[in-house]
Amino acid sequence: MDIRLDLTRPRDDRRLEHFWNRVVGAGRANEGLRADWQQQLSTARSRGGFKYLRFHGLFHDDMFVYREGEPYFHYVDLLFDAILQAGMRPFVEFGFSPSQLARETSTVFWWGAHGAPPTDYAKWAELVRATVDHWVSRYGLAEVREWYFEIWNEPNLAPFFRGTRSEYFSLYQVSVEAIKSVDSALRVGGPATSNFVPDSRFEGETEDLSQHEVALSADDLDALTWKPVWVTAFLTFCAENSLPVDFVSCHPYPTDWALDAHNQGRKLTRGVNATPTDLRAVRTLIDKSPYPKAEIHLTEWNSSSSPRDYTHDYPQAATYVVKANLESLGLVDSLAYWTFTDIFEENGAGQEPFHGGFGMLNQHGIPKPTMHAYRMLNALGDTLLHQQPGAVVTLNDDHIAALVYHYPPEVTLTVPASFDTRDVAERTMATGRTERLSIRIEGLSPNDRYRLEVVDAEHGCALTAWRRRGSPRNLSPVDVNVIRASADAGVVTGHVVSARGVLEIDTVLRPWAIALLTRW
Repeated sequence: MDIRLDLTRPRDDRRLEHFWNRVVGAGRANEGLRADWQQQLSTARSRGGFKYLRFHGLFHDDMFVYREGEPYFHYVDLLFDAILQAGMRPFVEFGFSPSQLARETSTVFWWGAHGAPPTDYAKWAELVRATVDHWVSRYGLAEVREWYFEIWNEPNLAPFFRGTRSEYFSLYQVSVEAIKSVDSALRVGGPATSNFVPDSRFEGETEDLSQHEVALSADDLDALTWKPVWVTAFLTFCAENSLPVDFVSCHPYPTDWALDAHNQGRKLTRGVNATPTDLRAVRTLIDKSPYPKAEIHLTEWNSSSSPRDYTHDYPQAATYVVKANLESLGLVDSLAYWTFTDIFEENGAGQEPFHGGFGMLNQHGIPKPTMHAYRMLNALGDTLLHQQPGAVVTLNDDHIAALVYHYPPEVTLTVPASFDTRDVAERTMATGRTERLSIRIEGLSPNDRYRLEVVDAEHGCALTAWRRRGSPRNLSPVDVNVIRASADAGVVTGHVVSARGVLEIDTVLRPWAIALLTRW
């Protein structure tokens, strides 16, 4: 890869919006009461620059909010205070139902989320209104106006919403009316559906994907136009009923096909360009909708939608994060990585330190390669000077910040998931060849010093450091410190700008490497 840039020549600079770190995900509200979770949130915030946090289970019984009568917000207050003290804001997800309002209980997750419509929409609406009113009283209207309010999570999937699309639309209606009754400037949206599916055959009350599995091969699937589920129908319903939609949300996971109402579906891996393609599709859809000014927040995203995908612990997951985001510039307002931590209990806690969890940080707070990916993205400037396949160069204050990634061209798919064993992840890791990286940037301040940091399988990879310790199942304090010290950063080399203002670097990148160039 050759990067050539002369800063003394006229350029077509443009603003670079850091949409990748506007929102990040977490598992459920109750996990946020743990001291280690809160410590990891501060770490993710300081390294990745995240601004908003989204999670499930706000009204779950373990938060002790709802009983017949006046709600009690002590646990919620503890959590929201911690989020704000970490320098972030909540991206509120109103869901799931408390047990006393749920039509069915314990429908999904190890912790028994009540993924069913409330039995009484009026009581639900009053709970939502009272909660928002409490936040305004506690934190002030100016602060709460900066938040976002999303209605439910993935209502198109049966375990998460034991109801029809029409019932969800009615739930959105009473919820948005309740929130806006507190203050009309509060920002509300949905439908938070998962995920993107092929063509218009899947816009019905439920998407019975199993009817089409025999007819469509994986190659056929990737050639289709993929659409966000329910979004068109949702916007039509809202327009017909004069309901506000301040933002549109959905979940563009690139590696599986959403389950239908009968829990039927197929796991697959789509093409490597699935994410930017999906983001362009939703951008076009919103631009042509009755709500063209609505923000677009994709409130869950990852290389796969499984919290037991070993690929999440490998460098290729980080490389995919960098590639997908840098190829999606200017399309959406946020693409929220799911999640910042492996303290995540939808399937119960992980049974080893590196179990393929979603997190950028493992259960012990050790950074995985994806944490480095977001740290490096966060180091980019706000002005885009140059972009080419595999690299961007930006202006950060008065100096250069560049990010390079080596996604092997032999891998034409989104990083394949590795379920049950690490075999697929290991094969993918071994795919590809080293690549020469040659950088020449002219017009810099003479004698300035720059640093190039490279993260790959041998440098800044917690999984590799853990294996060097013998892959202990239960980490001692010494294990944690040694692995963290090895995994905390990549390998760094120093480079000096010549007296003529030229920075030249020649090096070699392993497959799946990511590299950050910044002033030292």
